[in-house]
Amino acid sequence: MTTSAGPALTARTASAEPFGSKGCKPSCEMLDGVTKLKSEGKGLMTTETASNGTAPAAESPSLNILAQYIKDLSFENPGAPRSLQARDKAPAININVNVNANPLSETEFDVVLSLTAEAKDGDKMLFNVELTYGGVFRIAGFPQEHMLPLLFIECPRLLFPFARQIVSDATRNGGFPPLLIDPIDFAQMFTQRMAEDKVRTQVANNAN
Repeated sequence: MTTSAGPALTARTASAEPFGSKGCKPSCEMLDGVTKLKSEGKGLMTTETASNGTAPAAESPSLNILAQYIKDLSFENPGAPRSLQARDKAPAININVNVNANPLSETEFDVVLSLTAEAKDGDKMLFNVELTYGGVFRIAGFPQEHMLPLLFIECPRLLFPFARQIVSDATRNGGFPPLLIDPIDFAQMFTQRMAEDKVRTQVANNAN
């Protein structure tokens, strides 16, 4: 029988699907609330003229985590206890990653990181972990063009170590060696998704 004292399982991020099969769209549409506020003259970077005719000092850029939370966590081990038996080779592990962001106010955003890890031995599922982990961020003083990279690269990068630990603990508590997910390159994922969205937009425009 394998126990938590066994060697850790390592899941490489190469198997991760950028933003998942139902991933979010890191485009201006994701920030409809922010865009609307900006159009109403309440945008993130709008300034008001003081009564003496001089503009107030620019706010220093800041990014703060106000809260972190588990929104959903599930662990399936349908073959237990047989699935806990020692095996000659490591199971095949598939990792899916999804990032979502929604504005709560002009400066506060809810960023959600979803991780799914499924381990199989042949066609038999050993375990499946699903975690939805979120954080509320206050972002102020940044130019509008920096908002998407902050929300889809920097914020999930800050959340990932905590989500990784939760997944590791869940697999260990389920009777398997702890699953250690390799660091995720959120910048590459974001760039890839933006490039895919650009191609889709060009194809749609050509079709019209």
